[in-house]
Amino acid sequence: MWIKICANTNLEDALLAAELGANAVGFVFAPSKRQVTPAQVAAITPHLPSTLEKIGVFMTRDEQEIVETFRLTGLTGVQLHGGLDLDLARDLRKELGDAVTIIQTIHWTVDGEANNAEEVRKQLRKIAQEAAIDSVLIDSKNAKGAGGTGVSFDWAAAREALADYSGKLIVAGGLRPENIAAAIAALNPWGVDVASGVEAAPGQKDREKLLRFIAGSQPR
Repeated sequence: MWIKICANTNLEDALLAAELGANAVGFVFAPSKRQVTPAQVAAITPHLPSTLEKIGVFMTRDEQEIVETFRLTGLTGVQLHGGLDLDLARDLRKELGDAVTIIQTIHWTVDGEANNAEEVRKQLRKIAQEAAIDSVLIDSKNAKGAGGTGVSFDWAAAREALADYSGKLIVAGGLRPENIAAAIAALNPWGVDVASGVEAAPGQKDREKLLRFIAGSQPR
C-alpha cells in the first residue's frame, strides 16, 4: 500500500513520516490552515530521504506557477487539486518530464443526500485515456471546501462508481487510524492519503496517530 502523509509544515514531521514507513509526504500550496510557501518547502526537502516522494498540492491551474514552485522546492511530484484539466496535466508532463509524478484529484460530494457519482465516472473515463496522469486521488468535498475537510465520503456508494477504474487509485478524505482498515477493505485502493487524521493540531503531526495509521494501512 502506497502511503502519503500530507499537509506537512515542518521538517520534523516529514522526517517522522519517512521514519515510520510512509512512501510520500505532501506540502499544500493552496489556501489552507496548513498552507506552506515555496521557500519553506525548499528548506525542508534537501534533508529528506531521496527515496521519499515529495508531492506539492496545487489548487491553481496556472502552469507557470506550478512549474516555478516545483523547480524551486525540490519536489518529485504534483497533485492537481483544482478540478480536472487534462491540458494542464499534459503541459506539465511536457515541461517537467516523465520522471515527475502527476496525481489528479477528483472530488466526491458529501453534502446532504447528494452525490456526484456519475460525474466521478465521467472524469475517471477521461483520465483512464490520459497518459500524462499517473494516478487519481479521490477526496471528499463539502460546503467548507475540497480537501482537508476531515470528512469521509460514503465508501459503499462510491465503490460502484470507482469499480471500473483500473489505474492507480488513492483514497483520501476523513481517513484516520480508526477507519483506515475499513476504507481499504471497502475500496481496495492502490494508495491512501491522510492529513488532519494524524494531527495533534493543524499542521502538527502526532507520532502515535501516524504509527497507528501506517500500521492499519498494511495487509493483514
